[in-house]
Amino acid sequence: MLQHGLYPSSATISSLLSACATMANVRLGRKVHGYAVVIGVEEDIYVRSALVDMYAKCGFISEARVVFYKMPEKNTATWNSMIFAYANHGYCNEAIELFNQMEKAEENKLDHLSFTAVLTACSHAGRIALGHSLLLLMQEKYKIVPRLEHYACMVDLLGRAGKLSEAYGMIKTMPVKPDLFVWGALLGACRNHGDIYLAEIASRHLAELEPQNNGNNMLLSNVYADTQNWENVAKFKKLMKRKKLRRFSGCSWVEAA
Repeated sequence: MLQHGLYPSSATISSLLSACATMANVRLGRKVHGYAVVIGVEEDIYVRSALVDMYAKCGFISEARVVFYKMPEKNTATWNSMIFAYANHGYCNEAIELFNQMEKAEENKLDHLSFTAVLTACSHAGRIALGHSLLLLMQEKYKIVPRLEHYACMVDLLGRAGKLSEAYGMIKTMPVKPDLFVWGALLGACRNHGDIYLAEIASRHLAELEPQNNGNNMLLSNVYADTQNWENVAKFKKLMKRKKLRRFSGCSWVEAA
């Protein structure tokens, strides 16, 4: 494009920043940011929103915060990106406070992702009462029908707090069919709190939804091991050999600054 004398538009810059966010490549993202300044599109609201998202997903919260608070105008995506950034990096109180600011300043811009972001913060902070009140708020005041991701956040919130029976009760009364994330949240909580009974229930549902994923089976095996249920651990190992299942280690990467 540049070789042909064509300059990228703000939409192109936003797309490039989104790609950098997806790859967690902050080095390239900063180069795109610098180029946006040079060609004069940094002030574009969509470019700035993409910058907040890119820095946040790369783990550079201070940079995301600087861009966010310099914006004279913010759209829904920008608010949501910053709330998610706080929630996913341990700044849960800041995420909740920012959601409150958004509600006061731009009430009409709240959407289902706004509530997913703040419920994520509640989950990480153990704010059960606030989580329940937000779930009601989105339905009663904003007429937003809870989605699977909202229920997954609530199950995770209750599970982290050790309220596994309450989490399972919520799953059973959900108006939509629970998905992998909902059952996965319950299974993860069962391992943390050593609940074999509910772990087996969650594992069965996960096996029905995702029969080829042996990771869920391994998590159930870990629950057995953590609770010193060696008989079931031995049975599970025999099952793995019979089905020729293998355990693979996960990996992830983030581009360093």
